Amino acid sequence: MRRIDLKVIPGDGIGAEVIGEGVKILKKIEQINGGIQFRLDELDWGCNYYLNTHEMMPQDGLKILADCECILLGAIGFPGVPDYISLRELLLPIRQQFDQYVNLRPIKLLKGFSSPVKISGPEDIDFVIIRENSEGEYCGKGEIRNEGSPGETAIQEAWFSRKGTHRIIKYAFDYAAHHSLDNVVSATKSNALNYSMVFWDRIFDELKPEYEHMNIRAKSIHMDALCGLLIIEPRTFDVIVASNLFGDILTDLGSAMLGSIGISPSANINPERKFPSMFEPSHGSAPDIAGKGIANPIGTVWSIVMMLEHLGLKDMSDLLMSSMSTTIRKRVFTPDLGGRYTSAEVGDNMRQELDRLSG
Repeated sequence: MRRIDLKVIPGDGIGAEVIGEGVKILKKIEQINGGIQFRLDELDWGCNYYLNTHEMMPQDGLKILADCECILLGAIGFPGVPDYISLRELLLPIRQQFDQYVNLRPIKLLKGFSSPVKISGPEDIDFVIIRENSEGEYCGKGEIRNEGSPGETAIQEAWFSRKGTHRIIKYAFDYAAHHSLDNVVSATKSNALNYSMVFWDRIFDELKPEYEHMNIRAKSIHMDALCGLLIIEPRTFDVIVASNLFGDILTDLGSAMLGSIGISPSANINPERKFPSMFEPSHGSAPDIAGKGIANPIGTVWSIVMMLEHLGLKDMSDLLMSSMSTTIRKRVFTPDLGGRYTSAEVGDNMRQELDRLSG
């Protein structure tokens, strides 16, 4: 019996609802594969915890999280707690202290989804965004000068180290090579950001020749043009590598291309496995629909697909992906995708498909 320790942070808003469906999926997988057991430790951290304790997580939160294989996160953020607090006192410490420097987000139009983008078929939208996840524009460094005076000035810094930039770009090239993909695009803005993005471009150009023998085409595209090309010619992209900020923007655009921001998965990966990796849907806490039972669980379930693969459970990952895809083809959708089903009903359908496909 393989016992897999998972830390579960449902978080805020719809987080508890989507994570609840995810936990049911994990229990069903235990039933199907009698050789694994998920030991789940649920933590009540987040904005409600902050309102009671003035902390997003306990002082020893990172030590508590370190003692697991993976972290499953619902959503963080809620009215009454400023976004910069919820982000900088929970999400970013986990990503940075656990060196989860790869943020991996597949953008894939599955059959059943209706994209607002004009395309010839689902195969036109199938690419992955690899986002630098530990430094760059989200390093948190800067200052306010002359506060309260007419000359008040905010300075927000962006730090790009050679180590951090090299390893994320190399990861993107290696990902393309491993998955037999033939083009890698770097998101840049070096015409305006004359230090950080010129540096980023230089390292990208240094790495390109190492992969020419694999016939991987590589080029840099300015961020503004890239956003437009994703809408006009999405079929031309396989792998996009981007800085922390640019990757954040591009992944939300990618989710919208699928028809809803509630359906995209996200993995925060420490490739060396020295620390646990974290898996989460890329949507927010959606306080406007919290408690209504209509939150879309697809992003969470898809994140669990990625988590299972990361754990080396490829058969279970493929089975869950097939079950989820079948539910999507049947258009068993929550209202954000034009459906009439509840979160629980979508989850029930996926579990039924798991039973059917494993039978």
